[in-house]
Amino acid sequence: MQRRMVESSALNSLGYDPSAKILEVEFRDSGGVWQYFGFTSRAYKKFMNSESLGHYFVTKIKGRYPELRIM
Repeated sequence: MQRRMVESSALNSLGYDPSAKILEVEFRDSGGVWQYFGFTSRAYKKFMNSESLGHYFVTKIKGRYPELRIM
């Protein structure tokens, strides 16, 4: 999955596969890359339009979707 760099103090890059409903997140501090499953296109748009990507991630994504560390 191809990720794009984002403006965030917590996140380095994000990728999204709408057909598989997978969000991919690269974290700035650890460099770890995680995938979040069952992430709808609507949720992705809300995430990308949020005022703070890091805050949105912590409050709306982390712990709410099945996840897997891939790197």
